[in-house]
This record gives sequence, structure tokens and C-alpha cells, in this order.
Amino acid sequence: MGLKQKLHTLKEKYKGTKMAPAFNALHTFLYLPNETTHNGTHVKGADDLKRTMNTVIMALLPCLVFGMFNAGYQHYLAIGELERVTSFFSADFWSWQNFSLGAWKVIPLVLVSYGVGLLIEFIFAVIKGHEVEEGYLVTGMLVPLIVPIDIPLWMLTIAVIFGVVIGKEVFGGTGMNILNPALTIRAFLFFAYPTWMSGDKVWVEGAVERAKEMAAGANVDAISGETILGSLAQNKEFAYSVWDMFLGFIPGSVGETSTVLILLGGLFLIFSKIGSWRIMLSSIIGALVMGLIFNGVVAQEWISEGSKFFSLMDVPFWQHLIIGGLAFGIVYMATDPVTASQTNKGKWIYGLLIGFISVLIRVFNPAYPEGVMLAILLMNVFAPTIDHYVVQGNIKKEQNVLKLKQHNYGN
Repeated sequence: MGLKQKLHTLKEKYKGTKMAPAFNALHTFLYLPNETTHNGTHVKGADDLKRTMNTVIMALLPCLVFGMFNAGYQHYLAIGELERVTSFFSADFWSWQNFSLGAWKVIPLVLVSYGVGLLIEFIFAVIKGHEVEEGYLVTGMLVPLIVPIDIPLWMLTIAVIFGVVIGKEVFGGTGMNILNPALTIRAFLFFAYPTWMSGDKVWVEGAVERAKEMAAGANVDAISGETILGSLAQNKEFAYSVWDMFLGFIPGSVGETSTVLILLGGLFLIFSKIGSWRIMLSSIIGALVMGLIFNGVVAQEWISEGSKFFSLMDVPFWQHLIIGGLAFGIVYMATDPVTASQTNKGKWIYGLLIGFISVLIRVFNPAYPEGVMLAILLMNVFAPTIDHYVVQGNIKKEQNVLKLKQHNYGN
């Protein structure tokens, strides 16, 4: 007797008991339901929730694998054992040494994210007496990709519990939450443990530990892991080329450094009709327009070079898309079908404002020079309002058309 049949047998055996929701949850999570409806006409699409979630995970896997290699590469580059690579297919980057170190750090993040998150999902499924919801499948993959490589696992555990319970389950579970759960988890980490989510030591494996050893008086060399946005916020020059930024050979969160892989994932989501191209395109336009405005301020010399905002304002407008987590946030976070705007016109407004606000926060908040997280969470809150006014506008437009037709008919 296979596992599927055993679970089905247990589910039938304990039907109507307190244990029934637990077996239902496990059976639904692992397999498609084998019950068949008999009455009436039932039309079912091929893309159920589980298949949709798996499609998004497939789009994220290249970023995960690249992040493992990049974690090792950034470590060995920082300690001087590797030279900077210039080709995407360089053997010095795609080496077993880099992958083994990166996997050693990243896989525990994935296991904790899924293990803790799914445990909470199962607990709530049993408490509520319903089948487990597959919505956390994508969240569980997103969380390890948007945190620093050296984040302590106990911090991640607390953040995942907070994000799933407060950011999702209190609203009713999958499809009812108003905030993106993965970004809720990251926001909790940022505000609860800011020293582990910002600065120039948390983005390269070993940099934090090496700094502690130096503070204790040990005779070791420091490891710098300063990001591009961190350098610009301090009006420093950064040592990365546009090519480095586009390919992803830079420090940063595990999965958000490679713009080229993020773009490929975005195209995959668009062609699979899971990601909204309207939100992606409008967010890009919003970021570019805001970047152009700031470039114009610099060109007109309305701001002095000594200003703390000058370096970030002077960034070429299009480079905002290849530094930091903006591209990753636009493709994988802003397009969340639950928390984003639902109307077509609303999606354009929602995306434009995400792009605007992301660059705005990036420039005017040097203490936290990455604004996409806060921008998306803010627009998650306003998405229902945007849709409300779009719908009301459409209703008034139709009413006006109807009144005009009635007036013309009366004449």
C-alpha cells in the first residue's frame, strides 16, 4: 500500500474526529484530492492553486541556485582568494567551492522557512478544521531569497511565525491577507533586528563573524560586504560595473542580485499568465520616471554635490532597475495576485506608485536606501481603495453613457 493510499485510509478512518483535519491537511498538501463530484455541471481549469504555486517556484529556482554560487563567490572574493569575474559563464564563479559554501548557508534558510511556515499552516488547518492551504509554497521560497546570507536561523524562525500568523492567518488565510506575507516577514526582521538587515557586514558570508573577532582583539583581516546602495547613501564610489550589477556579481540578499535571471523569471510568469505584465511594466515606468526627475534636479544644479542625497539622485535613471532589490520586488512581490490591485486600470496605478515610491524612499532615506519593500507594503494597503475608485469610476461612466443614450432616444 503506497503512501497516498495509506493517507487516504487514515483520512477515512478518522473522519469526523478531532484528528480528521490533520490527515486532510497532509493529504491535500501532498496530493490532489481524489474525490469526485456527482451532481450538476462542473467546469474546472487545469491551473489549480498548487500548480500555480509550483510555476512561481520554478521561476524562482534560477535565482536560488545563482544565489548559492554568488554567496560563495562573494565570500572568497572578499578574503582575496578569488579575482573578480567578468563573464557570466566564468568557471571561477560556477565552481563547486562557491556552490558548496553557498548551499551550506542557503539551504538551512530554505528549510527553516518551509519547516516553520508549514508547521504554522498545519496548526491553523487543524484548529479551523479545514484542509491546508498551499499559499505558503511560494512564500516559503521567497523568504530565503530576500534576507542576508548570515541572518541567524532563530531570528528567521521568529519572523516567519510573526509573518504567517499576523500577516496572513489573522485575516483568514490564503487569499484573505492584505499584506504580502514574505515582505511582512522581511519588514519584521528589519524593524526588530535592524543591525542584521542593513549595513555593510551582513551581505557577505563570514563578514559579521570576522568583525566580532576583530572587536575582540583577534589579528584577522576585515571582510567588507558593502552594497552599492549603501555606498551611494554615504556618497562613496562603488567598485562594480554595470555588467556586474546586471549579471548579479554583487553583494546583496540571496536571490535578488541577478537582474538578468529575474527578467527571465518575469517573462516566464508573464507567458504562463501568472504574473501581471501591467504591474511589472507600470512599476518599471514609475521607477524610471522618478529616476529621470532626480537626474533633472542634479542636471539643473538644484542640489549641491555636498548633499547627502546627491549620489543617489545622480544615479542614471535606468540603473535603479539593476541595483538593490527593485527588480526582484517588481517581478515576484508586486505581482502577488492576492495583495495587488485586481482591476486593469488599478494595476497601472498600483505599479506606477510602487515604482515612484521605491526610488523616492531610496533617495531620501539614507538610513534605509532600499525602498521597494516599504513601497509594496504601502501599496498593498491602498490596493483595495484603488480598485474601489476604479470600479466606481467605471460605474459612473456607464451611467453617463446610459443617460446620454436615453436623452438621445427621447429627442
